[in-house]
Formats: sequence, C-alpha cells, structure tokens
Amino acid sequence: MHALELRKPDGRALTLYGLQPPDPALQAPSPFPEPLGAAPHLRWHPLRGEWVTYAAYRQGRTYLPPPDWNPLAPQRDAQHPTEVPAGAWDVAVFENRFPSLGVPAGMAPPRPHLTVPTGDAVGACEVVVFDQDPQGALGRLPLARIDLLLQVWADRSTRLAARGDVRWVLPFENRGTEMGVTLHHPHGQIYAYPVLPPVPQRMQEVAAEHLRLHGMAPLTQLVAAERVARERLLYDGPHAVAFVPPCARYPYEAWVAPVRRVADFAALGAEERADLARALKTVLLKYDGLWQRTFPYLMAWYQAPCDGQPHPEWHLHAQLWPPYRTPERLKFLAGTELAAGFYAMDALPEDKARELQQVEVHLD
Repeated sequence: MHALELRKPDGRALTLYGLQPPDPALQAPSPFPEPLGAAPHLRWHPLRGEWVTYAAYRQGRTYLPPPDWNPLAPQRDAQHPTEVPAGAWDVAVFENRFPSLGVPAGMAPPRPHLTVPTGDAVGACEVVVFDQDPQGALGRLPLARIDLLLQVWADRSTRLAARGDVRWVLPFENRGTEMGVTLHHPHGQIYAYPVLPPVPQRMQEVAAEHLRLHGMAPLTQLVAAERVARERLLYDGPHAVAFVPPCARYPYEAWVAPVRRVADFAALGAEERADLARALKTVLLKYDGLWQRTFPYLMAWYQAPCDGQPHPEWHLHAQLWPPYRTPERLKFLAGTELAAGFYAMDALPEDKARELQQVEVHLD
C-alpha cells in the first residue's frame, strides 16, 4: 500500500492510497476555499446515560444535487472544483466538510448553559472514496481493491487511535438513497468517537462476560458453530466466513468475519485480509444478484476500543443490513425497535439465508 498526504485549500487533510505510488504532483482540490468556521458539541442524555452530538450546520450540506454534479468525482474542470483530483490513485480519504464529530484546534464552541452537561465533540469524521467512477460500487470492485480498502481502514484506525482523544473507530457504508445517502458515488465514512458509544459498549460487556465464562469470544464461538452447521453460510474460506446470523434482527442481515479472532483491522495477516475481501464481495454480489440491481444496505465494521488495552473478547467483523424484500416494500425501524431496542422479525434467518445461498456469484 502506498499513500500520498495532501492538504485542501480550506485546511482539510486528503490522503490518496494506491496499489502503486500515487502521482506526487497531484494537488488537493476543494469546493470550499475557506474553513467551515463551526464545530459540533455534545449534550448529555440523563435518562439513557449517553452523549448526543449536535452539528446544526450540517443542514447546509450538499443533498441530492443534480445528476451531472458530483463533488467526489475526479476534478477535470478547474471552474468546478471537486473533493478529489483525477489521477493515479485507488482509494481517497478526506476530512468531512460537515462533521458530526471533530473540533478543530482552537475552535471549541462556547459551552451553552443548559439543564444537562455539555462537552466538546472531539473526534473525527472522514469520507472514504472507494473508486473514481461515480457510478461504481464496492461489490463490483476487483478483489485487490477491496483488499486495499481493508488496509486503508487499518491505517486510518491506527492513525486515529494514536491521537489519544479517540476511544472507538467505526468504518461504515450507507449504500443507496433508501439508506439515507445524500450523494451518489461509491464511498463510505469513518467516525472516530471520543467515547465508547452505547452499542459497542454493550457488546464489550457481553463479550467480556462470555470470555470469562467460556474462555473465548462469543463471535469466535459462533463462527466455529456456523461453519459446522453450514445452514446459514454464504461464504466459507480458509481464513474468512460470511453467514446470515441465527439471531438476525433484520431480513437478509449478514455478518462477515475472519475465522481467526483478531481485535481490529491492523491485526489481520495478508492471507486473512485477501480472504476477507472475498467473503465481503460474495455477500455484496449476492445482494445484487438476488434483486438484480445494485442493492442498498448499511455496513458497519466492529473492532476493539482504542484504549491501549488488550481485548481478547473482541472479534473483528462486519454487520450488513439491507432493506426488506424490494424497493417497493422496505423495512425500517419500527416503534418497538427504535423506542425499546427490542427487534421484531417477521422472517426466519434460515429462509433468508437459503435465498442468498441460491444466488451464484463469480469473484475476479
């Protein structure tokens, strides 16, 4: 993996990654000549015991622009600057212009006087561009590019963790307008949180207790069991696995994980990373093949907290949630799920696994 560090006119960082060295003559463009001049802040939720971040300036971000305008398409017209340059690179990462987290140095907003505690929303929000083709998709990329993306996620996670003010790093992708995407191009995001958010915090508590009782991480045990049962497997390679979990909370939910327990991307070996790319691409191609379109989904990668401690309870993995059935019949969070966190499934994981298993895919 090769990387080129650049700085945008408005001060944001841009890193270009490639299987080959990016052209050192490339320059970082930006649709914005000046810094944003605003920063988010945190407010404490006393009933849930968690922080909520506020960034009202995000209302002014680009939302569903005309089809012929794409701020992440490579820059080819000097009169219409974009976020990434045209040239020899494979994956680009830059700071989000409208971050939900990330207080620039010396720009912490005045603390509002409220009836609940407030705090600075330190951390980071980064955009990860998977491909220079605005019409591309992660599932259609070559395996070598997906492998590179896994390396990029490892590099970004390591860099963000080294800052000292980041507790957890979440790479994720929202694919399709049905999942809330506001720009049409192959991209994901990385959020670096100043605290361990409620979901991974609960996962850590459960996993630590399981490790204490059974001597292994719960996902490590589940991966081994699913490879024996085989009923819900979508991919079973020498180093990686993909399956519909028996506890799926969403129809067609799928998990992707290395077979060996590793806590984060940085701990993956080269062979594991290559097989993990095959497992991920298999799931994405099965989604597209089942519905005969580039199908929307939310993909989130779970890795260990950034606290400098060993985490034998953590097993790196991705969880993917597509909408239900077809674009004409979408399942979103219902009242019991959003309000109580208690999911209600109207489909069996085994039935959905069989549908996906029947989709033939070809990996390049």
